[in-house]
Amino acid sequence: MDVSQQDQYVVIELGTEKYALKLSEVYEIIKMQKITAVPNSKPFLEGVTNIRGKIVPIISLRKRFQLAEAPGMHKARIVVVNHHEEMIGIVVDGVKQVIQFSDIQPAAEIVSRVDSSYFQGVGQSEDGLIGILNLEHVLVG
Repeated sequence: MDVSQQDQYVVIELGTEKYALKLSEVYEIIKMQKITAVPNSKPFLEGVTNIRGKIVPIISLRKRFQLAEAPGMHKARIVVVNHHEEMIGIVVDGVKQVIQFSDIQPAAEIVSRVDSSYFQGVGQSEDGLIGILNLEHVLVG
């Protein structure tokens, strides 16, 4: 495949782990802001926030992956994705860079400490192997 035709990915961080989202799925990346809790919601739903007049649900990728909360979230960001015409924010520890993978393989049973169903593949880059998130499973499944 021609390099110019390859998808670009946004690399996000959860602790020392790195994951990737297709750039085409990302609407914007913003700094943390006030999130209002929603009672009796899914365990990984942090709440909702107002982004330029639009109420957007915010999920925690750490809670979704059943990882412990991180101390000091000074680099935390909200990655706003467009999923089925709905804006959804994903809280991550940090955003690293935009990259293209030289090779993408199917996700193995064990990609990391996280359930492999959350991944659509594993990309190889200069920084090593990075799990590519399956947004459908992360947000819904």
